[in-house]
Amino acid sequence: MGCDGGTIPKRHELVKGPRKVEKVDKVAELVARWFYCALSQEKLCRPIVACELGRLYNKDAVIEFLLDKSPDKTPMESASHIKSIKNVTELNLADNPAWSGDKESIKGDKYDDLQSARFICPVVGLEMNGRHRFCFLRNCGCVFSERALKEIKSEVCHK
Repeated sequence: MGCDGGTIPKRHELVKGPRKVEKVDKVAELVARWFYCALSQEKLCRPIVACELGRLYNKDAVIEFLLDKSPDKTPMESASHIKSIKNVTELNLADNPAWSGDKESIKGDKYDDLQSARFICPVVGLEMNGRHRFCFLRNCGCVFSERALKEIKSEVCHK
């Protein structure tokens, strides 16, 4: 029956403490931000565009978002500030010669390095994987690392 005097409950059995806060894996968050479109959640593929907030999008996903004006569509929070195609800049990205992601057939028998980036800074050679800060020039769309822009100290594109 219970509570017949044979057992005395302890405090931890009666009182529930505060729940522990779930920690977000930083590596998974970086992979999601730098390897996937912020709007469609698909892998980034050329042409890639960026907004003034620094989020990366597939250009076709942005065009579909702008063209679809149906009332039943829920507004995407990650792209609510994009009102026209002029709000995004098409990026000129430099390919990483060490990256072999889409070139090899993936059978599940090889190790995928999530820190290896598809693009690099053309000046310094830093990988664009989220560990280093990158910026782009709005007039030409060239992408550089912040370290390269500090070394160049010029507002004009190096190309």
